[in-house]
Amino acid sequence: MSEPEKLQDGENAPTTHFGYRTVGEDEKASLVRSVFSSVAQKYDIMNDLMSMGVHRLWKADLIKKLNPVPEMKLLDVGGGTGDIAFRFLENGGGEVLVYDINPEMLAVGRDRAIDKGHLKNIEFMEGDAEKLPFDDQTFDAYTIAFCIRNVTHIERALSEARRVLKPGGHFLCLEFSRVELPVLDKIYDTYSFSVLPRIGQLVANDRESYEYLAQSIRKFPPQKQFASMIEQAGFDVVSFENLSGGIAAIHSGWRT
Repeated sequence: MSEPEKLQDGENAPTTHFGYRTVGEDEKASLVRSVFSSVAQKYDIMNDLMSMGVHRLWKADLIKKLNPVPEMKLLDVGGGTGDIAFRFLENGGGEVLVYDINPEMLAVGRDRAIDKGHLKNIEFMEGDAEKLPFDDQTFDAYTIAFCIRNVTHIERALSEARRVLKPGGHFLCLEFSRVELPVLDKIYDTYSFSVLPRIGQLVANDRESYEYLAQSIRKFPPQKQFASMIEQAGFDVVSFENLSGGIAAIHSGWRT
């Protein structure tokens, strides 16, 4: 949760974290946008690096839990490159709206949709997860993968998610999380803070963005705390499943 920090003029201004840095709340969105603008063309490679390639299996688990059907209308938030959306459609889903704050990520998604032949039942829209421009009870399901840790006010994004879901709607979040295996956590820390930034420099010529992404994972609430936040947003039957020892987790909630 953000804390006030004294400004030079003596007024208090709300602050939050950007990785391990303290920044003004009004700065974070633009800083995050800059990171993902930088890595947009290498985003799939980035996920391979950060998850050691296992993110593909995690996304398959997410889609299995979602259980797409032709009547389902999905809102995929932060899914600019279309990875979740394409899987949803290819597994029998009805309509999907991909919503992302970053135009460069959306451009990659649109290009991929054309390349994959997904020309129907998919729409791309730019916007903020904290301010969804949709009516109440519009969607059957809401997914957000590897995005919510970058949101300035997570509680607002969760509240908006519940608002736009129909009764019986399913909320699913796939996110890097807190490793719970004693040996694996040391290995993953070394990989995240020593190896990953170096690879980021070599692959994308961008060490700083990869340092931020590793830091943002450590600043994200652990599994039980995040589950509590989902409950506080008004979701029911909240649960989570650790993946790969807690490197990632899928959180689930229902609007009743």
